[in-house]
Amino acid sequence: MEEQENILDMVQRSPTTSTRRRSARIGVSRTRVWRTLHEDGLYPFHPEPVQNLHPVDSAMRLEFCHWLHTNRQLLPLILFTDEATFTRNAINNTRNSHRWSHENPHGTVETNFQRRFSINVWCGMIDDMLIGPLF
Repeated sequence: MEEQENILDMVQRSPTTSTRRRSARIGVSRTRVWRTLHEDGLYPFHPEPVQNLHPVDSAMRLEFCHWLHTNRQLLPLILFTDEATFTRNAINNTRNSHRWSHENPHGTVETNFQRRFSINVWCGMIDDMLIGPLF
């Protein structure tokens, strides 16, 4: 019982600590930590990475949306991309980040890719044609 209280107390103090680190600190198995968290109704939620926007960005995005709405014939000519960004600091992998909570806190993590050195690996799509990957 004290073991469960220690685990839950640790979550209250630091909801982002991994189950591996919790089990090592308390001296119990990772399975025991997982069971205790789930029995208490806690689940690991991942933060959603979002681009750090500046005040002028909202107006520019809205202006582009209005322009695209009036020029729909150009939609098949627009290049849509998805990318993975690598920096000098390493790969930004938010899949290893968790926040233990009873309900999804809909957390976000702001990124500042526009303001630092990086290289992208990306793929693009124009109409029904796939392009890439390109570095």
